[in-house]
Amino acid sequence: MAEQHHDHAHHHHVEMPQKSQIEEALSKYNLNVSDEEVRAAVKQIITEKVHENDTPEVKQFLMGSVELTTLKTTDSDESVLAFTERVNQFDEQYPNLPHVATICVYPRFAKVVSETLEVDGVEIACVSGSFPSSQALIEVKTIETSLAVKDGATEIDMVLSVGAFLSGDYETVCDEIQQMKEACGDKKMKVILETGCLKTAANIKTASILAMYSGADYIKTSTGKLEPAATPEAAYVMCQAIKEYYDETGIQIGFKPAGGLNSVMDALIYYTIVKEVLGEKWLTNQWFRMGTSRLANLLLSEVIGEETKFF
Repeated sequence: MAEQHHDHAHHHHVEMPQKSQIEEALSKYNLNVSDEEVRAAVKQIITEKVHENDTPEVKQFLMGSVELTTLKTTDSDESVLAFTERVNQFDEQYPNLPHVATICVYPRFAKVVSETLEVDGVEIACVSGSFPSSQALIEVKTIETSLAVKDGATEIDMVLSVGAFLSGDYETVCDEIQQMKEACGDKKMKVILETGCLKTAANIKTASILAMYSGADYIKTSTGKLEPAATPEAAYVMCQAIKEYYDETGIQIGFKPAGGLNSVMDALIYYTIVKEVLGEKWLTNQWFRMGTSRLANLLLSEVIGEETKFF
């Protein structure tokens, strides 16, 4: 992305083989991160900092960061239409509360959502590129993405080619992300790292840098279809990567934990990690999103002070 390419006009002598652009990009970052240090840092943040963010204001903010998600085998035009109508009704019923940031669906439902959604400022995200395995041919992935955008998707969530990454084939990983980004045109793209499969902090850091370097507008923890999904430790490493990338390039990248966000406390922990590692500049619903369906009801219940199952 933000690499400077220098053209050397005089190539008369034979040069040593150049480091690949990808190696060159990675060499600017500290990829030597230890799992123990990450665990200790996260434990400290949770022990010392989370309680100060346990406020009605933060919970209200978090409602506005939710990507309300339905990715079920049983989804249908009818169910997705009803799902979208809830977002419309929420706006009427709770005019003083922030609406969700996004509705996230499969590409085949982009049209239904874009025709039904009446609330300004709610994005339509589609998981694309053979979600959740990402194991399709790149041509199929890019076509699916182009069709989703044509049907009204304003954001695309793709899954990094985890198998290629774990085999050390960073070339393919980056190339596919770049091609997917081209297929998105001017729409924002999130790259899902599936951190539960990457296992180590070093892998998560490397995958984060590769995704951002190749054109991700956001990096996202998980598909929610595999265990373990999002963890505070993975979030911490990804936020560190975003910070280093920002310091290096001046490019701000968003962050999205997803999968396994089951409680308001989980949401507060991710909020606190973003606040402590990245700072206030990331605490808007443009740069911080949470992929979840059940959390919206839990946050709403706490904000209005009574249990409710609105969504």
